[in-house]
Amino acid sequence: MANKKLKVGNVPNLRFPGFKGEWEAKKLGEIATFSKGKGISKSEIEENGITECIRYGELYTHYREVINEIKSRTNVDTSALVLSEKNDVIIPASGETTIDIATASCVLKPGIALGGDLNIIKTKNNGIFLSYYLNSKKKMEIANLAQGISVVHLYSSQLASLSLSLPKLNEQNRISSFLALLDERIQTQNKIIKELKALEATVTKKLLSQIVRFTDDNRNEYPNWEIKKLEELLVKFEEKTTSNNQYPILTSARTGIYFQKDYFDGNEVASKDNRGYNIVPREYFTYRHMSDDITFKFNINDICDRGIVSTLYPVFTTTNANNYFLKTYLNEGAEFKNYALLQKQGGSRTYMYFNKLIQLKLPFPCLEEQTKIANFLSSIDRKNNIETQLLKKLEEQKKFLLQQMFV
Repeated sequence: MANKKLKVGNVPNLRFPGFKGEWEAKKLGEIATFSKGKGISKSEIEENGITECIRYGELYTHYREVINEIKSRTNVDTSALVLSEKNDVIIPASGETTIDIATASCVLKPGIALGGDLNIIKTKNNGIFLSYYLNSKKKMEIANLAQGISVVHLYSSQLASLSLSLPKLNEQNRISSFLALLDERIQTQNKIIKELKALEATVTKKLLSQIVRFTDDNRNEYPNWEIKKLEELLVKFEEKTTSNNQYPILTSARTGIYFQKDYFDGNEVASKDNRGYNIVPREYFTYRHMSDDITFKFNINDICDRGIVSTLYPVFTTTNANNYFLKTYLNEGAEFKNYALLQKQGGSRTYMYFNKLIQLKLPFPCLEEQTKIANFLSSIDRKNNIETQLLKKLEEQKKFLLQQMFV
């Protein structure tokens, strides 16, 4: 692609070689006609339905710019439905937020039932190109057109007034083919990650329930798991800060442990004076001792030599235990979830103070088997992290291209 940073006229910053001339300014109403879908209720969605259908809420929860695999089906008589034509572009006509409503998708297949609260745009231009364009350069403009408070609405008359800049059809086709291929790669990457997570969940469940056991290097079975109180394995760490901002502030979240400034996009939400906060050395555990939904998340500080957390987050280390195994056991094991449920005694919150945590009794394998389980599960986790980072790079690449390839 040519990078036209010193661009002249109505052309994008990035353009495929061989295409010249300015893009033509048009109103959407000049190149398209508009209609509406017809309502399909949730009760009319059937797994074995004959007719594929799209409901408006699925646009911003399930579909991207190109719709080639349909999620829902119905058995409603097609004569009572509005059916798609190939290249139709659909945008919600109502939604909860203005950003949700500013979501365009191109339907590749004809004969798809289009639900109510969908604006249908028919054009002789490339519908895929138009969807990418509307979802990138024009997204905020569309969002600003929407009207309403608790429910926002977007009318075809408003869409018709939208100003566009369009290249010739052959350039539209080139751009749309390229972006669609990139999206296919992103969807493939999502499937890889989904399958890895499913594998990890299945294997973790079998290992923690002893359905699957490791053997030692001589292929001999390890000893039976032995019931232990956590107080035999956990050692509370109670060192606290003596000066403000003594160490980096950490956030222990359900998705892992982070520097607070990274987790909150450059902001720190801790107290201005964090003297007296709990110190978390590297490889030590922390967790929030209260939960609104009986879910607790145990994290290990693996991002800095020493960090700090609020006193709401107990800190502990271990003895005669594999840290990764213990973390997985507490976060994924059914025994701890059942134990947490028993702690809920009225009120909206459940508390798991450290002195209550260490009373939990669990069956534990020997340290050597713990290590084998931990090494196996962490190898899947590392693979998942690699694939997730690749997905992030692909999505960043798409975001950059969407901003540079349109006017």
